[in-house]
Amino acid sequence: MSTTARRTRRGDTPPPRTGSSESEVLRGFLDYLRRSIAAKVEGAPEPDVRTAAVPSGTNLLGLLNHLTFVERSTFLGDRVTDWQATFHAAPADSVADVVARYREAVAQANDVLDGCTDLAAPVLRPRPNSPAPSVRWALTHMIEETGRHAGHADILRELIDGATGR
Repeated sequence: MSTTARRTRRGDTPPPRTGSSESEVLRGFLDYLRRSIAAKVEGAPEPDVRTAAVPSGTNLLGLLNHLTFVERSTFLGDRVTDWQATFHAAPADSVADVVARYREAVAQANDVLDGCTDLAAPVLRPRPNSPAPSVRWALTHMIEETGRHAGHADILRELIDGATGR
């Protein structure tokens, strides 16, 4: 972080108040995490947003790009042949492009979830000849995956420009 960077402290958003059903709780927490990570990436400055701040090469824009692929694979049945490659946005992609693509994947995933009434049933997705996970497993996996990378994003964003908060 440069010495001229301004520290920005956003207020923390508390965990969501959801309905009492298992589905409402799982979806509420997933949507909370989805909003948190998108907000963490939105407005991050170039080129820092795609610059690795840790030896693994992880960068803020790449995290959101990766989560877009995970959403599409889990809920929409998209096949991914190289998961490591999903951690890097294309050079021509702006922050706004990656955030918009993530939000579109989330909207499409939520459309699929809206049609799922039984958490034990397989996710309704158009991937023939491939078993789908249960809706419960898919939601739990996406909470874990999104929460894990949201934590990474918190640290990376603070290193970029000092911005903190959810």
